[in-house]
Order: sequence, then structure tokens, then C-alpha cells
Amino acid sequence: MKENFVKKISISRLCGDDYFSKTEGLQKFQELTFDFPITFFAGENGTGKSTLLEAIALKLGFNAEGGSKEFNFSTNDTHSKLHEFLKVVKSPRRATDGFFLRSESLYNLASYAEDVKIDFSEYGNRSIHQQSRGEGVFNIVGNRFRGNGLYLLDEPDSGLSLQRQLSLLVLIDQLVKDGSQFIIATHSPILLAMPHAKIISFDATAPVEISYEESAAYEALDLFFNSRESMLAKLFEDV
Repeated sequence: MKENFVKKISISRLCGDDYFSKTEGLQKFQELTFDFPITFFAGENGTGKSTLLEAIALKLGFNAEGGSKEFNFSTNDTHSKLHEFLKVVKSPRRATDGFFLRSESLYNLASYAEDVKIDFSEYGNRSIHQQSRGEGVFNIVGNRFRGNGLYLLDEPDSGLSLQRQLSLLVLIDQLVKDGSQFIIATHSPILLAMPHAKIISFDATAPVEISYEESAAYEALDLFFNSRESMLAKLFEDV
């Protein structure tokens, strides 16, 4: 297995009145080591996984709203200042490709791509605006990602069917075999099942490594499938 492009991240200091210092999953964050080619950030909404992923992307020179390092646009400057306090330890190996994909700003990315008349041959041979959200995400990973790259994905499962999520796992595996590294924030129990990956949970006051079976996404899905009727009855008993 090739050495990861990003080996470790750490926080130099935190400002007590900033959003990230009040975010439960980041309150006691000190450092994370990336010793697998795929690292998942998992956890409930608002625990800080997307905030940290965004900070890593900004620290590495990516645009806050997504794209490759050549993308330069901003529709709403809402990102936190966490990247200013982040230290990234990189290996001597250099990526020849990279992309920050965040589902929430895919529309903005698509608009920018049209404005600069980007070559859409690597994006499904048509404007991203002419594709569904799921198609756009899948085509970007399947066609635009070239291998030997560093790819940061924020909830790529958004808009993808179960079958497409399984297919996404295959694409990621192929890119890893081409020397790529992934850092992915997700709620998907399908993506989290990826073999030979590290799962970091943000459900405590500091990010901690967990097993697949310990993830909240797996536990909820397991409970639903094995106790669906009693679970639904409990949810709606007061309705």
C-alpha cells in the first residue's frame, strides 16, 4: 500500500468563542492519524465532521464550495476559520489529482463550471445541471477522478440509490488501487461498510476510531431491519 498524501492533522489552538470550539465532536480534538487509504468521518448532524473536512480542504488549497484546486468561486462565504488553526502533516509523495466534493454546493459548482466553459467530457459529457444530483456525483467520481489523487467527499451518498452507493464503493476501490487517498464524511451504512477503511466517530467530545458495528448508522439500520414493527410502533405510539 502506498503512503498516504495526508498523514496527520492536528489543532494548534482553538478560539473559545468560535463555532468549532462549541461543536460537541470537536471540543477535545487534538489530532488524527490517517493510516488507511480511506478514512470515514461518521456521526450525527452537527457533530463537526463536515466542518473538519472543510477545514482540511481549505488548508490543502481547495475551494470552500468544492472542485479541484483550479476552481475559484464563492457564492456565500460561510466556512469556519478552523483551517487557520489546523496543521497538516503530508508525505513526500505528491498527488497528481485532487477534488473536494460537497453535495450541498454541487449546484454552485455546476454553475461555475458552465461559466468558465469547462470541458464536460469528464463530467458525464453534459452539464452537471442537466444531471440529477446522484448522477452528477457519480459521474464526477467515475469520470473526473483520475487516480493518484487526494479526494475529499462530503456526503457523496446524498441523492444516490442503494445500488449506486454500492457502485460508488467499487469506484473508490479502483481509485485506491491507483494510489488515491479518500477522506469521506457520510451517514451511509453502505459506504461505512467499505473494507480496509478507518471510521472516525464524532459522536463524542473528540473524534475516536470505531468499528463498523459500533457506528450509529449501522446500529440504527440493524435495529430497523430486525425490529421494524416494534420500532415503528414506538415512534408513532403518541401520534
